[in-house]
Amino acid sequence: KLYADPITINCRKVLAGLDLIGAEFETVHVDFFKGEHKTEAFTNINPNACLPALVDDDLMLWESNAILAYAAEKIGNEAVYPTAPKQRADALRWLLWESSTWFPACYDLMVEHCVKPLLGDETDAAAVEAYNERFHQAAKILDDRLTCADWVLGTPGPTIVDIALAAPMHLHAWQRLPLDPYANLQRWMLEGIEKLPAWDRTWVGEGFTTTRPDA
Repeated sequence: KLYADPITINCRKVLAGLDLIGAEFETVHVDFFKGEHKTEAFTNINPNACLPALVDDDLMLWESNAILAYAAEKIGNEAVYPTAPKQRADALRWLLWESSTWFPACYDLMVEHCVKPLLGDETDAAAVEAYNERFHQAAKILDDRLTCADWVLGTPGPTIVDIALAAPMHLHAWQRLPLDPYANLQRWMLEGIEKLPAWDRTWVGEGFTTTRPDA
């Protein structure tokens, strides 16, 4: 069972990632904006009161990247989570970098450009300038990595690493992420990630909606 709200970054990450992996699961909806992730029923599963969380038999697992790694291992899908020592180390490196560096670099701009206006608050221009600088530092690292590869690990197809790194920028236009200097990053996101069926099936749009405009 996956406890999730599909509008959040890390929930979309796991939903798309489990789809890519080919793992079967049941979704239990936990409404983020209603604060259902802070209830005792949920914090008994994840004491951090953060989404998502996975329950598999006696395992209660939180941290989105750990969930993806576990699912890939359990299913035995080495194409999306390589097992060779050097490739596995490389995958772990990028999964850790996503949570420690890339996520905050993208998330703060989402708060300023998406969340605050939605809640009737004002965007902080000074904060945006500082956040843009941090985004550029991180984006260059990822853009450089994609110079000679379609996918982050250099694999023939996408892996859970690609899904994990795409998730924090999944609303990149609404987030106003300054992507213009990063041709490789744009190609990877627009021509690679956004054309994946697993990504398309977990679509989230401006306003944190899961209902497509043409639906």
